[in-house]
Amino acid sequence: MKEIISPINFREDRLPPGQHWVDKLIVLDIAGPPPVDLSRYRFRIFGEVEEPAVLLWDDILDLEKVKLTADFHCVTRWSAKDVQWEGFHVNEIKKLVKINHDVKAVMIHSLDGYTTNIPIEYFFDEDVIFAYKLFGKPLPADHGFPLRLVVPKLYAWKSAKFVSGVEFLKEDIPGFWEQRGYHMRGEPWKEERYS
Repeated sequence: MKEIISPINFREDRLPPGQHWVDKLIVLDIAGPPPVDLSRYRFRIFGEVEEPAVLLWDDILDLEKVKLTADFHCVTRWSAKDVQWEGFHVNEIKKLVKINHDVKAVMIHSLDGYTTNIPIEYFFDEDVIFAYKLFGKPLPADHGFPLRLVVPKLYAWKSAKFVSGVEFLKEDIPGFWEQRGYHMRGEPWKEERYS
């Protein structure tokens, strides 16, 4: 299994402005975790791609596994050090679909209806994964079971829980929190909390 340590963990200014360290991840949701039947779970890859793809849970487990260690920064001003995730790197998606050349962003879709947008250059970064384990154990329901996107260089609302798909877009359009005044990008070291 390939191991990745996020570059943010080596920054001189490791703790972004306005943040404080906490001992464990804090659970914040717009609603409780949705019920999940893995035999019916589907992960869709669609939008600006030549041929959309749909993965079953076993297909996801067959993708090359990675372990990521990364700090985790919430817009509500807490940060957790060295969180350990396991799953697959986003580059695995490039092996499954041909992405159109004019794509500018992705929209992440979740089982509970949540969405969040991510600029393409952040999505295909070296330390971005889809995780199904947290600290070596299956991802707990309140942390996003069955699949969570992890984007260490952006605030945690971009690390969508309960992921059901990724949509490739020609334009960067707002997701759930972005429609409600959150920043379109959400970079912690620039304090991009709100629009």
